[in-house]
Amino acid sequence: MFRALLPAVALLSAASMPLVADASPISELKSVKVDLPDSDRMFPGPGSDAINNNCLACHSAGMVLNQPELSKQAWAAEVDKMINTYKAPVAPEDVAPIVDYLASRKGVK
Repeated sequence: MFRALLPAVALLSAASMPLVADASPISELKSVKVDLPDSDRMFPGPGSDAINNNCLACHSAGMVLNQPELSKQAWAAEVDKMINTYKAPVAPEDVAPIVDYLASRKGVK
């Protein structure tokens, strides 16, 4: 007998619950526009192949070359941050040439 009443009780319980007609979304998605650098300028000089091939995807040469002078160790930390934190797709064999280039151009003298 109880088994016969169980579906009817469940149906009545569900029917008596108030329906929310004006549900607002908890969060709203918005479009975001990102302007990437648009420059024909490349890193000049010998040893610039690795930095031109890897860094210009996200940075303009002018932006990088306007950074303060840093030690080679600090440049290595910056390159490491770009790879590990921001997931820059830099080949392992290009890391040392990039750091060397930055240290030679914008290194502490």
